[in-house]
Parts: sequence; structure tokens; C-alpha cells
Amino acid sequence: MPTIYDLKPRFQTLLRPLVARLAARGVTPNQVTLAALMLSLATGALTALGAPHWRWPFLAVPAVLFVRMALNAIDGMLAREHGMQTPEGAILNEVGDVLSDAALYLPLALIPGVWGSLVVIAVVMAVISEMTGVAAVQIGAQRRYDGPMGKSDRALTFGIIGLLVGLGFKLFLLVNTALAGVLILLGITIKNRARQALQEIA
Repeated sequence: MPTIYDLKPRFQTLLRPLVARLAARGVTPNQVTLAALMLSLATGALTALGAPHWRWPFLAVPAVLFVRMALNAIDGMLAREHGMQTPEGAILNEVGDVLSDAALYLPLALIPGVWGSLVVIAVVMAVISEMTGVAAVQIGAQRRYDGPMGKSDRALTFGIIGLLVGLGFKLFLLVNTALAGVLILLGITIKNRARQALQEIA
């Protein structure tokens, strides 16, 4: 099933000149990964402190999600294309992703009218989906990124929700419906990643 992740090669092509300059200056993938994590944690703290009285901090969520997506692509390209892959970096990348997701998405549960339980369950299922992708490596398959609700797809969905909340729209029925849809798609994603991993090693 097509996902936003399929656009990654084109995005990487646009970033490649910048990545080359960063590598020439000695920037490491782990530094980029940590920068993405710190940015996400800071934004999550800002939105959590602002909710429910100040919603404008949520306007930063879409921009931060886009920047984080670019940083995630950059750290991967630095590691693979410039010979900087390390075991520590692989762990930091996976842990940093789930921590960043939690930091950016959980504050939405504090907004009156949004079903907080849906947000929390979505974050938990997102973690399970990434764990499923990583677990594929343990059985001899490749790290799975199958959709339909991968990291980039979640970023787009929560970015739109953050924008609506930040602008003051009270479309809570739409938001809650979207969150319920995310849960369904995450369930399918977990199943797809497990199935594809098992088929790969069969």
C-alpha cells in the first residue's frame, strides 16, 4: 500500500548537497539525531504547558514535524553514504523516533474535546508498529517500514491536527474520527510489517 515513505528517495535527492556539506564539516549522524530529539522534546513541552488555555503553540507542531523528517533523512544519509554507521547510532535513531513521537503527539490529549484515550492508544500503537519493524531484523529480515500508517504518514496526520488545533478550530468530531482512523491503520500497519517480515524469511 503506497505511503508518504515512498517519496523518501526524492526528498533525499534534494537534501544530498546539504548532507555533503555537513559531512565535510564533521557533523555526525548522532548529532543530527540528538538535535531532532531535543527539538521534539522542547516543542512537546511547550504545547503541553500551553494546553488547554493556549493553543497557538500547536502551530509549531507541523513545522517541527517537517524539520524532524528532514533531520531523520539527513542522519540516515550521513550514516550510509559517508561511512558513519555505528551500533550506537542505530539504537539512538530508533529510540529517538519513538520518544519524539510521544513528545509531539501526547500533548494533544490535554485539549478539551479531544478524546485523550485515543491519543494515548495511538502513541502506544505507533511504538508497537516501530517495534514490529525492528523485530523483523531479529528474525533475519530487513527493517520493515510498511504502511499504511508509517512514521511519515503519522507526521502528516498529526501535523494537520496540530494546525487545526493551533488555529482555534473546534472540529473535535473530525479530530476524534481521524484519531480512530489512525488506530485502525496502525493495526493494519503492525500486521503488514509482521507478515512481510515472515514472508521475507520464508
